[in-house]
Amino acid sequence: MCDCGGGCKRVNHALEYRYNALKQRTRINEQIRAQELRVIGPTGDNIGIVSLEEALRRAKESSLDLIEISPKAKPPIAKIMDYGKFQYQEKKKERDVKAKAHHTETKAVQVEVVTGEHDLTRKARQSAEWLREGHRVKVELFLKGRYKYMDQNFLKERLMRFVLLVPEEYKIAEDIKKGPKGFYLVLEREGKKKAPKEKKTGIKPTDMV
Repeated sequence: MCDCGGGCKRVNHALEYRYNALKQRTRINEQIRAQELRVIGPTGDNIGIVSLEEALRRAKESSLDLIEISPKAKPPIAKIMDYGKFQYQEKKKERDVKAKAHHTETKAVQVEVVTGEHDLTRKARQSAEWLREGHRVKVELFLKGRYKYMDQNFLKERLMRFVLLVPEEYKIAEDIKKGPKGFYLVLEREGKKKAPKEKKTGIKPTDMV
């Protein structure tokens, strides 16, 4: 019998509460309501936009779960992976974020509708390097001239086209938003490594690529 005066029970209840809260925040498999999803495969490959039925079928064939990782995106983004692993990564990321909250910078990468494949790949690799260092990355689709008046869904697709090139596991910390220069979103790495200490946070001119 434990002689901790009830402390163990309090800890267990706290862990159970956090676990249940995590389950409520994240929809998986048949809990997902959207009938159409942008799906990321088990190896990080971009499967594309498919129906919920097709996404569930693919997850089942891989003996994995379908996890809605960005419900506010249009369409929502889901990833095929093991839910237990996802929970572990989320909890680890939460601990890391708290430990490094004062030492994280937000880097910025800017692309355009006409940016070529070579430049997109180069910028995606730089973004991945920043994520590995523990930084957040703001990805902005810069619009000028006639591109400002193009279909918004098309423009968001172009932004996601770049994001899906980033060769690093990430989480969308801020979904796609309209800014003064175009559309943008913010990425965070899943399970950040220790980042070097910095006195200040924010975007610096030298942080742009």
